[in-house]
Amino acid sequence: MSDFIIRTMRPEEISLAVNWAAAEGWNPGFADDACFASVDPEGFFIGELDGAPAAMVSCINYDARFAFLGFYIVRADLRDRGYGLRIWNAAIAHAGARVIGLDGVVAQQDNYRKSGFALAYANIRYGGTVTAPDAPHADIIALTDVPFAAVEADDATVFPAPRPAFLRAWIGAPGHAGCAIVRDGRLAGWGVIRPCRKGFKIGPLVADDRATAEATLAALLAKVGGGEIFLDVPGINREAIALAQDFGLAPVFETARMYTGAIPTLRLERVFGVTSFELG
Repeated sequence: MSDFIIRTMRPEEISLAVNWAAAEGWNPGFADDACFASVDPEGFFIGELDGAPAAMVSCINYDARFAFLGFYIVRADLRDRGYGLRIWNAAIAHAGARVIGLDGVVAQQDNYRKSGFALAYANIRYGGTVTAPDAPHADIIALTDVPFAAVEADDATVFPAPRPAFLRAWIGAPGHAGCAIVRDGRLAGWGVIRPCRKGFKIGPLVADDRATAEATLAALLAKVGGGEIFLDVPGINREAIALAQDFGLAPVFETARMYTGAIPTLRLERVFGVTSFELG
């Protein structure tokens, strides 16, 4: 243990975290590392044993009040030796007094509770192969045609902290495509689809109602021509679950969304697709 050193990842090393996540079957996107680094480059930690990567974790500080923890991975041959707890503690310390959120493996809920996390709800990943619609809804426009201030304001209704740098990176990343519906001068629905190691992931998918979410989702599918897709749905949004099922998607696995304290009231009935299990 004395040879175990924890340090902040260099920006070019964040891709290592994404690759480890891919090896664990988490299916990250091809541009995730650059997008994640846009928020808090100091929030990625690596633990090295004898100079070789042994463990990693991220704890991204969004603002003075909220952080999100992810990429908590210990190399398979080094688990249950205390390395995970040490790097976990380093990540928690980075957050300071902030409320911390995470999407944890359901089986690890008890361990997270020991660190002060409480279950808020489950997020369920749905996946399947779908056919792209023949024509998108008439109201669909490119997300890049929506004033960024409108996207940022709408995102604030469904996420606990402002994240303009991340949103700009996410919307504009290579291979990412966004669609939106504007009604009566306001943003009624929007979403982003991105290529991943396997298929495509849709997230976020935010809408005022199921019909708007369905039209936005269909437009996103048309952007990539259909294929294998994944949609992460808050388990407490029954309309979102019904939408995923109606598209022929089936549950793949679920996570436990947990927090260390109270968060602002969020419009979770508008969340039809979670942005990312790693960054919230």
